[in-house]
Amino acid sequence: MNIWLRNVLLLGQKEFKSLRADPVMFVLIFYVFSVAVYLVATGVRLEVSNASVAYVDQDRSALTGRIVGAILPPNFKPPREIGQDEVDERMDSGDFVFVLSFPPSFEADVLRGRVPQVQLNVDATAMAQAGNGAAFLQKIIQDETSKFVLGDEAQSLLPVNMIVRTRFNPNRNAVWFSSVMQIINNISILSVLLTGAALIREREHGTIEHLLVMPVTPSEIMVAKIWANGLAIIVAAILSLWLVVHIALGVPVAGSIPLFVSGAVIYLASVTGLGILLATFTTSMPQFGLLALPVLMVMNLLSGSTTPMESMPGWLQTVMQLSPSTHFVTFAQAILYRGAGFDNVWPNMVIMVGLGSIFFLLALKRFREAMASAQ
Repeated sequence: MNIWLRNVLLLGQKEFKSLRADPVMFVLIFYVFSVAVYLVATGVRLEVSNASVAYVDQDRSALTGRIVGAILPPNFKPPREIGQDEVDERMDSGDFVFVLSFPPSFEADVLRGRVPQVQLNVDATAMAQAGNGAAFLQKIIQDETSKFVLGDEAQSLLPVNMIVRTRFNPNRNAVWFSSVMQIINNISILSVLLTGAALIREREHGTIEHLLVMPVTPSEIMVAKIWANGLAIIVAAILSLWLVVHIALGVPVAGSIPLFVSGAVIYLASVTGLGILLATFTTSMPQFGLLALPVLMVMNLLSGSTTPMESMPGWLQTVMQLSPSTHFVTFAQAILYRGAGFDNVWPNMVIMVGLGSIFFLLALKRFREAMASAQ
């Protein structure tokens, strides 16, 4: 056992030297956990922000002016008036996301108790912005019309007064969500790529033959690659979480960092084993990249870090339970957003251990076969 640990330690040191001697990989790790996290967090918006709005006012009444005046930044740009004959052309050219059309006698019909119709044309190319923006505009029209008819105290006359309490992200700021989830996705990507690339590099540089004549076993080689590359990733992720997310972006971290790190270590063991498993099916770096790309896309897009698991079909939710990324996203969200403790997240940790063991054993079997064929 002592010889096994010593070999793993020495081989891991070799991996560190290889990583240090590869400036491109070093720059990639720095970029992914610093610049990329910041750019994605500040650039990707799920909520409505600065949406362009136009309106066609065929009534020109106080009510339509009141509605248009309530469409304000930062959700919307100042509304611009256009003619009825310009609507199709301006939306086809992408000038406006929303176009409101007020019919003639709109205010008069409202005061007479009729139900006039306001047409809202929506460019649904960006579906999230279109859906949320349409709901916001509908709420503005309803509120301003009620206040106009019943007075500015109309809200207090409603039979139900709904009080909304937003927890964990009071301002519903997308930066709080996207920044942390970007770190989670980057951990997945680099864990697979670094370990897989380390194995492919041994083949391309011819050093795999050196390992074959040394008194080391496939398990020692695998574990050395896993702990060395995993340590580099986990250190970079912790620094990114603290320096980029918490300090630069001002995102609060609710839960225990040591508990998050312990779960991240378990997850790294799972996905690094997956990286080696994928590398055993390829003989060159381009092949490995083409094989890893669809796997990483599915892991990241369907793990719950981009869209909620509840919005996916039932069968797909069941299938994604076989991916360690699904359980790590649930684990990370519970700790970093909601301050959950070990009693809440231990099931996810157990599942990640189980899936990681399966990936490791499969990768070890494939790696032994590959080394045996190379002798």
